[in-house]
Amino acid sequence: MKDNIRLIVGLGNPGSEYENTRHNAGAWLLDEIARQYGVQLKPEKKFHGLCGKALIKGKEVFLLFPTTFMNLSGQAVQALANFYKIPVNEILVLHDELDLPTGTAKLKLGGGHGGQNGLRDIISKMANDKNFYRLRIGIGHPGDKNKVTGHVLGKPNKDELKKIETIIDAAASEIDSLVTGDWAGAMNRLHSVKA
Repeated sequence: MKDNIRLIVGLGNPGSEYENTRHNAGAWLLDEIARQYGVQLKPEKKFHGLCGKALIKGKEVFLLFPTTFMNLSGQAVQALANFYKIPVNEILVLHDELDLPTGTAKLKLGGGHGGQNGLRDIISKMANDKNFYRLRIGIGHPGDKNKVTGHVLGKPNKDELKKIETIIDAAASEIDSLVTGDWAGAMNRLHSVKA
C-alpha cells in the first residue's frame, strides 16, 4: 500500500435501536479506534456525521461515523473528503460483510459494493471511483437471501458477539500499520486471526 490513510469511516445506522445490530460492526470498530486514540466523536453538521481527529503515528487522521442512514453514507464521506481535499485512495471504510464468516476480517482495495448499501452510496457520491480501502468485518450469511435484512438488522447472539468483538480488537490494533502503509503486514496478521 503506497497511500496514506487520512480518513477512516465506520458504517452503521444511527439511533439506539440499531446500535447493537450486526450492520453496525463498522461503527463498533470506529468507536474502538476512537477510544484507543483518545478521540471524542462529535456531531458535525456540515459532514452529516460524528467526527473527530486522531494522531496516529504522527499523522492526522479523520474519523467519521455518518449519521445519515446506511444507504446515504456517501453524503458524509463526500462532504468531509471534499472539504479537506482527501482523495478516494486515502479513505478506509470499515463495514460489515455478509460473505465472510462471523469473527473474520479482510482488507481490500477497490471492488464493487457487493450489495452493501453504504458502499454503494459512497461509490456513487465519489463519482463512481471505487478505489478506496475497505476493512470488512464478517457477520456471516443467514443462508437465505430473504433473511438477509433481518440478519443484518438483528443483534448477534452471545457467541457471535464474542467473535465480532475479538476481530474488532484485532483490527483496531492494526490501524497503526494501515495508516503508515504496512498493508501486507496488517493483512497477514488480520487474515490469520481465528476468533
